[in-house]
Amino acid sequence: MAKWALVTGPTAGIGAAYAKLLAAKGYNLVLVSRDLKRLKQTAADLTAKHGIETQVLSADLTTEKGIAALEKFITENEIEVLINNAGFGLNSSFVKSSAADEQAVVNILVAAPMQLSHAVLPQMVARKSGTVVNVSSVAGYFAAGHYSAAKAYVTVLTESMHAEVSKHGVNVSALCPGFTKTEFHQRAKMKMDALPNFMWLDADFLVAKSWADAQSGKAISIPGWQYRVMVWIAKNAPRAWMRRTGITLRSKQR
Repeated sequence: MAKWALVTGPTAGIGAAYAKLLAAKGYNLVLVSRDLKRLKQTAADLTAKHGIETQVLSADLTTEKGIAALEKFITENEIEVLINNAGFGLNSSFVKSSAADEQAVVNILVAAPMQLSHAVLPQMVARKSGTVVNVSSVAGYFAAGHYSAAKAYVTVLTESMHAEVSKHGVNVSALCPGFTKTEFHQRAKMKMDALPNFMWLDADFLVAKSWADAQSGKAISIPGWQYRVMVWIAKNAPRAWMRRTGITLRSKQR
């Protein structure tokens, strides 16, 4: 009997790549997003290609209500794999964005992966089986605004969960990608023309690396040599320089 995987934000980019990978491995899928039309099309395409079962759930994870509804679903169903991928960024500085927008970012990037992981891990620990992948970012190693702060939280929380549950046969891993060819930057209306081509990653490539790393017990996955070098620099450079660099680079994207 096929096991079930739940993917948030599965209609494009990293989430879509993860949905394809899991479907190809024979997992049935619960697909979660705000866009019900795209969800249904994604589900139909995956079922037609891989012969799996799918279930679609429309939930707005920028709201407490949406997170709570999905949290309840997870506690009432057996989920073998959880991919916390849904997210977005704001193309404005902290002082110029609204408090409501900042809270929406906190909800989807911080509260959602925390609460959904908290909901699913007890059942995984009890059966000594399961995988949680939290999509974070190399941005979490820099001081570049609210997005960096949120992703830093996700990475550290994931490391902590990994340390707590890996002894029970449960894999918890943070995927920390760099710039990836997805809809993310276009939706946020970020200026990315100056970024060299070699800095762009392919979503299928990084998801394959993330899954392999998670299954081998790695707490953090950083696909791409260029981003492993970048993270090494971030960890070793003077923090004041990293703050200036992060904010400067972020301002050039607006």
